[in-house]
Amino acid sequence: MTDDGRIIELREVKRDYAVGAERVHALRGVTLDVARRDYVAVVGPSGCGKSTLLNLVGVIDKPTSGTVAVAGRRVDAMRDREATNFRLLNIGFVFQRFYLMPILSAFENVALPMAEAKVGTAERRERAARLLSYVGLSAREKHRPAELSGGEQQRVAIARALANEPALLLADEPTGELDARTGAEIIALFEKLNADGTTIVVVTHDEDLASAARRKIHMRDGLVVDA
Repeated sequence: MTDDGRIIELREVKRDYAVGAERVHALRGVTLDVARRDYVAVVGPSGCGKSTLLNLVGVIDKPTSGTVAVAGRRVDAMRDREATNFRLLNIGFVFQRFYLMPILSAFENVALPMAEAKVGTAERRERAARLLSYVGLSAREKHRPAELSGGEQQRVAIARALANEPALLLADEPTGELDARTGAEIIALFEKLNADGTTIVVVTHDEDLASAARRKIHMRDGLVVDA
């Protein structure tokens, strides 16, 4: 893939799973492009293939057939170590259940991916402080997750996802555990991130979050039916 403005390219991607003696066709031949700096919401009924699509783009899973390219690299055939390193440096993840380390402070949680990427100590400290300020949590950087509200934990998780300055941010139901008011705050933060140049792909059932995106991709029965 050449760098022509597209950050994601899927071509005739299929993903099958064996469930007992049966074969489940999670994706049935998806072709899709996402441009750099876009903000895309993937919507559709449960079981339509949304999370499978996100896992393939996030290099967490591999397709049964077809090709997946992210940030100019073919990722569908990467070996495990190469895929792990690619994710660490190029993709940020935000999940429904924050997955923060309970024994670490907010600051330490944000700094952790940088340590894994061997970013120097001084830069880790500067960048973690800057990211927590960006998400409005400078005053809470010493607090552990149990001392933070759900919305604050999700803000820490978003800051952590941005720690290694990824080309792409993927989010799976990021407002699913939050009340309406707190969810609206996270939606506003995603809009700010995109306005500042972050490419975002979010899987969601939240109509407000989907409406905030620049583009909606509708899925049904393992296919993109409207992009």
